[in-house]
Amino acid sequence: KYFLEDATGCVEMDLSETVVQTGLFTENCYVLAEGMYDDGVFHVAALGFPPPEPAKFTRSYFGNVNFFGGPSQTSCKASSQLLALEKESTDSSFCVLSDVWLNEPEVMGKFRILLTGLAECPPSVFVLCGNFCSVPSGTLYSQTLKEGLKSLADMICEFPSILENSRFVFVPGSLDPGPGNILPRPPLPAMLTKEFTDRVPFATFTSNPCRIQYCTQQIVIFREDIVNKMCRNCIRLPSDDVDLPHHLVKTVEAQAHLCPLPLHVRPVYWTYDHSLRLYPLPDMIIFADKYDPFTIKSSTGCLSMNPGSFSRNGFQFKMYFPAKNDIQDSKIP
Repeated sequence: KYFLEDATGCVEMDLSETVVQTGLFTENCYVLAEGMYDDGVFHVAALGFPPPEPAKFTRSYFGNVNFFGGPSQTSCKASSQLLALEKESTDSSFCVLSDVWLNEPEVMGKFRILLTGLAECPPSVFVLCGNFCSVPSGTLYSQTLKEGLKSLADMICEFPSILENSRFVFVPGSLDPGPGNILPRPPLPAMLTKEFTDRVPFATFTSNPCRIQYCTQQIVIFREDIVNKMCRNCIRLPSDDVDLPHHLVKTVEAQAHLCPLPLHVRPVYWTYDHSLRLYPLPDMIIFADKYDPFTIKSSTGCLSMNPGSFSRNGFQFKMYFPAKNDIQDSKIP
């Protein structure tokens, strides 16, 4: 049985004849339900999500309040100078990869090819998402990861143009060293990353999820196999022709939350749940998921993309050009 609940009480729902709109409906979701109440049961005729609020509407009410985070009290969206710099920097780009297995020689070989191809025009940022080892977590995982980071540092140092001009952002996965299966995840421990940061000074090891402010653009990165988890736990799988990524994006935007799953399915530190919230909606959400790559521009103006698994899906990745708001699918042959 499922129940519709708010702060005043709850009522049993009958979903036997319900028409479900676009989205992945799980327990704990905010919904709009239309139907008839009879004999203590709410017979739902139609079930949908609240319409997501575009960021420009949110800011029209709250002005230049900085919801995104960072040292500034006002939102960087209000800066005309940053906007001008963003438009002028036509060569700036983000290289986004997920599942970069540092212990696999084939993966490291493909990453070397990638660095060789980008050396003449280095990206502004390399976003590398975990998991960073192919082996299951265990007693040897940390040592394997430390050796992998050392090999990666050796490789990056072979390309001076990239070492001097590019930043490296590392977002941990669920199998990387850290606390149990709970969100948000802290950065990789300093005992594993210190040698790398000493040799690659523009490297940042972040939490999962993390946020990047690039000029006026707000970018949220989330390393989680969320498509699979949402499908396993939704009350009814979509039956229409709309593909799963569109259902996922619609759900996340409508819930204004990166992981709208019950706590027993995906535990969350309640004190830090705000790090998973998406209000106002950012300019771009990067779902680093092992699902097939996708790029979706929604009606809210939010751009969502998934680079796919670099190590599993044939060495695919994404290139993002902020000045043009353009995403290119890429692959190492």
